[in-house]
Amino acid sequence: MGCFMENIILEMRRITKTFPGVKALDSVNLKVREGEIHALVGENGAGKSTLMKVLSGVYPYGSYDGDILFNNETTRFSGITDSEEKGIIIIHQELALVPLLSIAENLFLGNENLDHGVINWPKTYARTQTLLEKVGLKESPSTLLGQLGVGKQQLVEIAKALAKDVKLLILDEPTSALQENDSAKLLELLLEFKAQGISSILITHKLNEISRVADSITVIRDGQSVSTLDCHAQAISEEDIIRDMVGRDMAHRYPTRDKASDEGHPGKMLMAVEAWNVWHPDALDRQIIHDISFHVRAGEVVGIAGLMGSGRTELAMSLFGQSYGKNIQGEVTLRGDIADLSTVPNAIKSGLAYVTEDRKELGLILEETIQINTTLANLNNVSSHGVIDENIERQVSEDYRKALNIRTPSVFQKVMNLSGGNQQKVVLSKWLYSQPDVLILDEPTRGIDVGAKFEIYSIINQLADDGKGVVMISSEMPELLGMCDRIYVMNEGRFVGELEQADASQEKIMSMIVKA
Repeated sequence: MGCFMENIILEMRRITKTFPGVKALDSVNLKVREGEIHALVGENGAGKSTLMKVLSGVYPYGSYDGDILFNNETTRFSGITDSEEKGIIIIHQELALVPLLSIAENLFLGNENLDHGVINWPKTYARTQTLLEKVGLKESPSTLLGQLGVGKQQLVEIAKALAKDVKLLILDEPTSALQENDSAKLLELLLEFKAQGISSILITHKLNEISRVADSITVIRDGQSVSTLDCHAQAISEEDIIRDMVGRDMAHRYPTRDKASDEGHPGKMLMAVEAWNVWHPDALDRQIIHDISFHVRAGEVVGIAGLMGSGRTELAMSLFGQSYGKNIQGEVTLRGDIADLSTVPNAIKSGLAYVTEDRKELGLILEETIQINTTLANLNNVSSHGVIDENIERQVSEDYRKALNIRTPSVFQKVMNLSGGNQQKVVLSKWLYSQPDVLILDEPTRGIDVGAKFEIYSIINQLADDGKGVVMISSEMPELLGMCDRIYVMNEGRFVGELEQADASQEKIMSMIVKA
């Protein structure tokens, strides 16, 4: 990791932030040295993002107690523009991008390249190309942002931050939507910034990233700073960090389960996909999915591994009746019957559920309550003659709140105010209430801390124990290896291999991908 300077570029003293009925931050302290990468870790809801919003002026001076010193000067930001003028740039977990604008327009929105008050487009496109190359995004600057997946949009957000004169870069879960290779490139970029004297605060749940690049670590738990660790002065294990984060030892990352297998627990065939081919709806000469066949048995957790752009999400969405209309060939049977998956309602009726990778945009209505979100996929069950019975709806949502341990004062809480892990549990509640036979989980633990991940894993295992079939798409190979009975490996719209859990390893999966 190398040495870093001892000058303190940022000091936050006794920061306290209160929302109605909740003390989000309780006298938090944070020091960041000049030219270091400082990791900020904690469970979802611990207060990490709130602390960074205080620092960047999203929560302005006067809305919190405590002091902030930047370059030894007391700062009092009234908004994010003030902090950016000082060189403090924050990349939020929720992307601040405009889908209908191009990549170049998004990169310099509010920071335009002007000549006498007129945008200099050649300069804008040239600078955009340079920034895209820095973050490893191979797209044209003129590409509309809405045409990109969530992973590529994250790279655009990072490039947008690089376009400004940054002295302290704050990254809130910057790699949560990225594949392993792209995450590695971003971490290398942070190390380059460090060599240039730029400081970074990295909020991440991926502990391997911390061990790779962090110079210091501050752990926040329940709104308080509980420890600060110097990575150069002491040997720090992932177990040490987890213990400080959750307040207890977590000897096992993945809950144990009797894994299903043809020899041990031959569950009934729930789902079989045969010769599945999908073409792009706007370009019939562009095939997305090529001749895919696979099956899922009762009590099985089946993984799908692959790099970003391999077609995993497109496969899941096409099976769930989304996006591709009639541009599909192939057959799917559910419980032995040929299934009509031409629309989402038909897919649900057939016994299929799909938990999207983008829970905030596609999985939830953030402005609505837990109660309303829980029953969305099965309104008939809480309705009579087309009218929702709110008493039944409340009881259903309360039952799922207890069963899935959703941490909230009541089911009347808006889901936008929940932590990422609790939001994911609400999404799971919604689809469990549709009473599916097979659940497709697309990145089910993205952006979730280790404690909440364990709870999601336990829910997945319980589903398998109850005889459900689970298809788990994940960019984290250790997660697939720790949870799945079998793993299909996908590359460029094709399945290029299948591994039993006992035979699977990260090396074998990557070998299948690169040799395809």
